[in-house]
Amino acid sequence: MTVLINRNKCGYCGACVAVCPTMALDLKEVWIDADENLCNNCSTCKKVCPVGAIEVQR
Repeated sequence: MTVLINRNKCGYCGACVAVCPTMALDLKEVWIDADENLCNNCSTCKKVCPVGAIEVQR
């Protein structure tokens, strides 16, 4: 799975990090780090992103 985060749109609010059931996302100082090995492709992060900055590719 590939989690793509548009850094131009992302406001680093952490909503996606808070809801990730596998803890594949990590909020860094100025970006979100995605561990593709942990991602189970549930797309929960994409659903909660208030600015539509996340795309999950299978």
